[in-house]
Amino acid sequence: MLQKNNLSEIAKLFFKLGCISFGGPAAHIAMMENEVVNKRKWFTQEHFLDLIGATNLIPGPNSTEMTMHCGYERGGWKGLFIAGACFITPAILITMVFAWLYQTYGQLPTVEPFIYGIKPAVIAIIVMAAYRLGKKAIKNTELAILGLLTIIACLLGAHEISALFGCGILGVLIYYIKKRKTTLNSIAPILILQTTNLIKIGSFKILLTFFKVGAVLYGSGYVLFAFLDTELVANDLLTRQELIDAIAVGQFTPGPVLSTATFIGWQMNGASGALAATLGIFLPSFLFVLLLNPLIPRMRKSKIVSAFLDAVNVAAVALIIAVCIDMSKDTITDWRTMLIAVISLIGVFVFKKINSAFIVFGGAIIGYLLTYI
Repeated sequence: MLQKNNLSEIAKLFFKLGCISFGGPAAHIAMMENEVVNKRKWFTQEHFLDLIGATNLIPGPNSTEMTMHCGYERGGWKGLFIAGACFITPAILITMVFAWLYQTYGQLPTVEPFIYGIKPAVIAIIVMAAYRLGKKAIKNTELAILGLLTIIACLLGAHEISALFGCGILGVLIYYIKKRKTTLNSIAPILILQTTNLIKIGSFKILLTFFKVGAVLYGSGYVLFAFLDTELVANDLLTRQELIDAIAVGQFTPGPVLSTATFIGWQMNGASGALAATLGIFLPSFLFVLLLNPLIPRMRKSKIVSAFLDAVNVAAVALIIAVCIDMSKDTITDWRTMLIAVISLIGVFVFKKINSAFIVFGGAIIGYLLTYI
């Protein structure tokens, strides 16, 4: 009975998060951390950080993979699949509606007034998550310095994966210097992209194409668009305008940005193409997390791997901060967005147990009202 109750709890939580998770992976993870660590106490903040660090080392959408890790921790392999499926389902359903409207009428509904307020509210949620996770991740002065260097590197344009692995390697070097010991073992994710050309687009070919992309998609989900430009637009299987409109859909729907694969699949082969693209893009993540999650406690038992993970965890927090800074520059552009950001920051820091959904919806409503002032 306990297992069934756990699975029901997992389904309800991640379906809710899938409905309200605007703002990209950093915001999604911030909401997750609040729900599973602070409110429900499923596991410790240190273990949540380990999951973030491990997630950053494998291909796929980070926030979606984090839902799978959380589901696995709470309900085993069934929890993994339920958490992942429930998190992506709202975005997929909303995206399919937009895809049908776009194919039928050739345009998308206007939702900009709501997004105007959601973005600064989401920044406040990210700031709170970075603050909470940073307190646990920064265990000593060396890690604090590594985190600062990672933030600087990211803001100067360093690739996310380079920053993560670079920080991890520096953490191992510091460990060797401090301990003066030699230990073997190193960890590195491996997966090589193999090219498959699409001769005639059918649902199976769409599935294979998106599976290939999902299996090698490192870093932000927004990297997806660069892959698809090469795979589809360059081969005249999708117009660039359709790709741009797909990006727009990803911006104003909740949940993972990779749900735009659903939109693109629909344009290529209707409903069956949408389902094929969705399955293809997300399936590798389910497989990667299923293989990785049981290894994390063993990795922690090795001092050398533990030093690597500590540094990667700090780097993960640094990436969240860097994303927040970049988002702030693009989002907080006038007094209205500044006001929404300040109100949201007060909300998350003063009322620490407030549900993230209220912050998101509150920002949307205030943004809608302020756009007419």
